[in-house]
Amino acid sequence: MGFILNPWAIAPIIVALTVHEFCHALVAFRLGDPTAARLGRLTLNPLRHLDPVGTLLLFFAGFGWAKPVPVEPRNLASPRRDMLWIAGAGPASNLVLALFSGLLWRLTQNNVDVAQGTLATILLFSVHINLILAVFNALPLAPLDGAAILKGLLPPAPAAVFSRYERYGGFVLLALVASGYFLGFSLLWFIIGPPVDALGRLFTLSWLT
Repeated sequence: MGFILNPWAIAPIIVALTVHEFCHALVAFRLGDPTAARLGRLTLNPLRHLDPVGTLLLFFAGFGWAKPVPVEPRNLASPRRDMLWIAGAGPASNLVLALFSGLLWRLTQNNVDVAQGTLATILLFSVHINLILAVFNALPLAPLDGAAILKGLLPPAPAAVFSRYERYGGFVLLALVASGYFLGFSLLWFIIGPPVDALGRLFTLSWLT
């Protein structure tokens, strides 16, 4: 992925991960679970959300993570429904950041100096990184947000069946991530690349040119 080891990607990665986890905590708090707030996670302070190893791996391996926001389902009025909203808040926040960054980037194209400068580069990284996080986390594989989203959307019986196989999600995810090293191409990027690219063109209004 193109942002690996690029210094202009540092700020977009920190913002994307921080906002993602903050939105999980915020929605959980609004739905009745104060667990994350009590642990100091209801904040936009990156130090409360970034995992040192996971963040470094994003730069060096193109794959990483932040500290998961703890949620206690027993505090929720409707755990299955509310977990859907809590899980969906993270990817949704990244889509909003990507759209906002894309529109700002489009505005920079009206000025040649700005279009070729640092700001435009950072904004493009922000679009790319936020879309990767949104699409990646929407995959229906535990421990990703997509697993909780799918369980919330499914009727109770299919959701229960899905839950029984949820424990294998981590192994599937690891295989997808490792495929690039063993197969010569990334199965993960084969899955998430097309929607990331399509949304990137849409959010930057590149289809207009």
